[in-house]
Amino acid sequence: MKEKSFEENIENLENIVTELEKGNLNLDESMKKFEEGMKISRDCTKILEDAEKKITILLEKDGEIVEEEF
Repeated sequence: MKEKSFEENIENLENIVTELEKGNLNLDESMKKFEEGMKISRDCTKILEDAEKKITILLEKDGEIVEEEF
């Protein structure tokens, strides 16, 4: 199964928040949506942490471009 992109996850999370804010769900449905939202939130955090690990800073040293880990 293909992992969803950060943007897809954020869109899904926004949809869940909208549903919860409407207040049309019963308690069980609200709890399921909340749990689903928390899972998506954790997935987004992991995606951001993985991206942060890949960030590199390009520095100019002695006329050369040097790549350093962030």
